[in-house]
Amino acid sequence: MQTSDTHRHVFRDRSFRLFFTARTVAVAGAAVTGVAMPVLVFDISRSPFLTSLSAAGTVLPYLVFGLVAGAVADRVNRRTVILCAQAIAAIALASIPGAQSLGVLTAWHAVGVSICIGTCFVWFDAAAFGALPALVGRQGIPAANSALWTAGTLIDVAFPAVAGVLVASIGPAYALGADALAYVVAALAMGSIGASFSVTPVASATSKSGIARDIREGLTFLWRSRLLRDLTGVGFVNSLTQGAVTALLVVYASERLGISTSSPMIGALWTAVSVGGVVGAVVLPRLPAQWPVGSITIGSLTVAPVVLFIVATTENAVVAIAALGVYSGCATITILNGIGARQRLTPDHLQGRVNTTARMVAWGGSPVGALVAGAIAGNWDIGAAYLVACAFALVSAVFAWVSALRTDPCPHR
Repeated sequence: MQTSDTHRHVFRDRSFRLFFTARTVAVAGAAVTGVAMPVLVFDISRSPFLTSLSAAGTVLPYLVFGLVAGAVADRVNRRTVILCAQAIAAIALASIPGAQSLGVLTAWHAVGVSICIGTCFVWFDAAAFGALPALVGRQGIPAANSALWTAGTLIDVAFPAVAGVLVASIGPAYALGADALAYVVAALAMGSIGASFSVTPVASATSKSGIARDIREGLTFLWRSRLLRDLTGVGFVNSLTQGAVTALLVVYASERLGISTSSPMIGALWTAVSVGGVVGAVVLPRLPAQWPVGSITIGSLTVAPVVLFIVATTENAVVAIAALGVYSGCATITILNGIGARQRLTPDHLQGRVNTTARMVAWGGSPVGALVAGAIAGNWDIGAAYLVACAFALVSAVFAWVSALRTDPCPHR
């Protein structure tokens, strides 16, 4: 009852309602782009490598700008950063249906837009991370995050199928116009928030050495904790595997399962991945409290290569979709378990820097995995690419078994 009351309390705040609306609309638009963009690139180029590059492009900017964006976002006007990021993303996405209507759209144009919106997300994410506590206060953070996560989860489950229908109906290029519109709506909602996005007045910009020192402190803490260091290491290989798998879903659907890129069924694979992620997120808190963090991660990483081998070798769509769902659940447990451990073991004054640093390292595997798998699929076939993804998952499992995770005494609670 108390949780329900807290949820209602945050929604009484107009600022949070607008923030919630903006984030939810943006997530819905991104879900459409997540299906439409790889379909568009594959339809134009028939190249698995370019298709994987379009997926890698949404993550790669985090590796380039993540550390700096996290440090800068706390030193400048967060509202300005958020609105600029949303405006640039909307313009970039709108250029695709515009180019399509003029008959000048190329695969490289689409890949460039993927990189652009990925870059915008880095800066948006860094500013929004600090804006939420300023809008709802410390006591409202759990309820606010829960509301945002629940909405995002429902969208992740439902919208890949919606996106599949949209892509089949009007084509992937024009479907991307829906995401451009979503960014416009999100920016209008964010711009309507009257409250400050910072708890304290924005300070004047500090020297580069100050930012470098902040970054170095977070890196040092992460490196000196063996448990967190090893969790970050397996997180890197886990994202390496995820990048290889998710970047080529449209190629896998077309070449292995025989699902046409113009079929509404194309969204079923993304839906399976989303549902698996939701199940993993729901299962994790229910695992026995006496199980250590390391054991939970080892268990999920051990299952992953088994189900990925099934994905790589089957031609049955039902079996493939089920196996992808199980894999996604395992990957989600690995990710969330690592995040929870960092939150419990990191001092409050280092939370932002340590978590941003760990997320950068972990996400670093995604574009690498996507590009490697894309090159392999282009030179051989999609089955070989997914067998390599299975090998990545096996390496992650072996590393987990011989790392500090095996002897970690920290219970999951």
